[in-house]
Amino acid sequence: MNLRLNRVALVALSCVVAASFSATAQHEHSVKIIKPLTLEQVRVNDPFWSPKLKVWTATTVYDVFDKLEGKYTPDRPDIIAEKKKLGRTRNAFLNFDLVAQGKKDIKSHDGPPWYDGLVYESIRGAADILAEYPDKALEAKIDGYIDRIAAAQAIDPDGYVNTYTTLTRSKMRWGTNGGDDNWQHDIYNAGMLIEAADHYYRATGKTKLLEAAVKIANLMSRDMGPAPRKNIVPGHGGPEEAVVKLYWLFKNDPALKAKIKSPVKEQDYFDLGKFWIENRGNHGGKDGAGKRMNFGAYGQDDVPVFQQKTIEGHAVRATLLATGVAAVALENKNRDYVNTANTYWDNMVGKKMFITGGEGAIREQEKFGPNYFLPESAYLETCAAISSGFFSARMNELQADGKYMDEFERVLYNNLLSGVALSGDHYYYENPLVATDHKRWAWHDCPCCPPMILKMIGSAPEYIYAGDEQNIYVNLFIGSEATVKIEGMDVLLEQTTNYPWQGDIKISVKPAQEKTFSLKVRIPGWATGKENPFDLYLSKISQAALLKINGEAIAVSPVNGYVTLTRKWKKGDVVELRLPVEPRFVTPNASVETIKGKLAIAAGPIVYGLESGDNPSLGEYKIIPETALTMTYQPKLLNGVNVITGQAVKGNGEQVRFQAVPFYSLGNRKQGDSYQVWTPLSAGKPN
Repeated sequence: MNLRLNRVALVALSCVVAASFSATAQHEHSVKIIKPLTLEQVRVNDPFWSPKLKVWTATTVYDVFDKLEGKYTPDRPDIIAEKKKLGRTRNAFLNFDLVAQGKKDIKSHDGPPWYDGLVYESIRGAADILAEYPDKALEAKIDGYIDRIAAAQAIDPDGYVNTYTTLTRSKMRWGTNGGDDNWQHDIYNAGMLIEAADHYYRATGKTKLLEAAVKIANLMSRDMGPAPRKNIVPGHGGPEEAVVKLYWLFKNDPALKAKIKSPVKEQDYFDLGKFWIENRGNHGGKDGAGKRMNFGAYGQDDVPVFQQKTIEGHAVRATLLATGVAAVALENKNRDYVNTANTYWDNMVGKKMFITGGEGAIREQEKFGPNYFLPESAYLETCAAISSGFFSARMNELQADGKYMDEFERVLYNNLLSGVALSGDHYYYENPLVATDHKRWAWHDCPCCPPMILKMIGSAPEYIYAGDEQNIYVNLFIGSEATVKIEGMDVLLEQTTNYPWQGDIKISVKPAQEKTFSLKVRIPGWATGKENPFDLYLSKISQAALLKINGEAIAVSPVNGYVTLTRKWKKGDVVELRLPVEPRFVTPNASVETIKGKLAIAAGPIVYGLESGDNPSLGEYKIIPETALTMTYQPKLLNGVNVITGQAVKGNGEQVRFQAVPFYSLGNRKQGDSYQVWTPLSAGKPN
């Protein structure tokens, strides 16, 4: 497969100006709610994803838990020094055991204040894995952890549990009395406990952790809220969505309340999530009433949420807060919530998202940079990309627009996969687009990324399909079987594909009986020449997407990112989609100064990079865009990848053949090899 891009076309692409992005927050946004499927409805059988899932279920999930238990060999100076100081490796579960023994204010705690939260996030991710791939050994392991968590919580009659605060500053719970929840993560950890309980109950039917979640949710609902309760909001976004999910769990299954010993007041949980969102920017009156710390723009707390016009601050906190805003909007459909969620997403994707789906340009405070500040050496924390992916998924659920899944897919195939080595037991915290001596680590002083990776890989099958009473949405192209209900009737979908290496997708539709409904198939933006919905990145393709039903060609004219196929479906109907998975050059919007005059390479949803092991003197390369790009599948390289080759010129004028491999695979052969995603464009024509 090959593609030639002439210089005139390239210049035309590069000259699209920033005006292509419009500030949509000033407009009203429609709501069209669709629901992703549950994990129980989907089974993945895919040549790309299934081998990775096998590694993650057999290796990664156990690796993360073992290392949280302290079973690791330090491979970074910070944790090597820590082991020498402690005489051992840190153990997250030791903290729970000490609290369960009644220890308090001992001025000692293993790991950072958010270590409890990392345990809970890992349980959440593992729960989703259990739902898809039952594993009695893993389930027993998690049950043992839950016993230790519950024992720690049982020490406090109110149901409070946060080991860092109890062991180091017990009078400062929730960051009050001179404390700082920005650092302590009391509320964040509580939110992650609630999420873990929700997911573990849905995977196993067990309620012990859910009992703990209800206790702490009840405590927060009593402590936090409008006066006379306290003006307390989370220092770290994320709990907002967690309490909404707890509300949904009991709202949708009222009989579950009878299984919980503590009183369940689900409306209180939803109201608490709203309070946390709506009280950001409210730091208390001048008379001191309701006075609290201002977390500033870093914590999305400088002005009220509904007045925020851009997404700012710590990229993980911001995107998790935005996900919570979208979750509340799903429930109340309030225009302030809907418009604010759109404001955040449009600014994030239209002016601040990196080509790999990465977020967070600036190392200091791990934060978003100004609009169009997209340096190659940006920080790009794995967690920030993943949380932005969850935000995009919620937006698709809220508005049924394929553009949101385009950006979810961008994260899924690039920045998520980059975060974990092919071996499944080494990780990246940062994912810059140019690097020298950038190595994955076994464990980290702040190992927040492995649990987040578990959360996304565990939940990913849910996002392949979505639907409502009359429509089924095909959002991702992953070999799978799914059972969807249309007006109470089961419809079986069977999808087969070799995506992302090839663009052929086959979907067999098997309703229980003949039925008229709509199948909506996403056509990715890149497949229509729309690399980014706001033209932050630009590309062209030489082929068009093709679609057939039972061999008959159908016009591909997507609306809101989907082609709608409405007919009376019967068993044996087959939809065939061919997407133009061909190598293409990508250029940045002219407003992006940091990568002006450079090109990136992509094919399908995958972004490619050049590694020094394949490309000697890489720093001298300038790509010749008029020459052909060629793509071939190499089954023995990096567990099987498409490799793209093309022509470049070195500083001395010598022409060379470059080789590009998927961004996610960089650093998996020789640790620390230099690499780059953006390569300068040559000034002259080839000889």
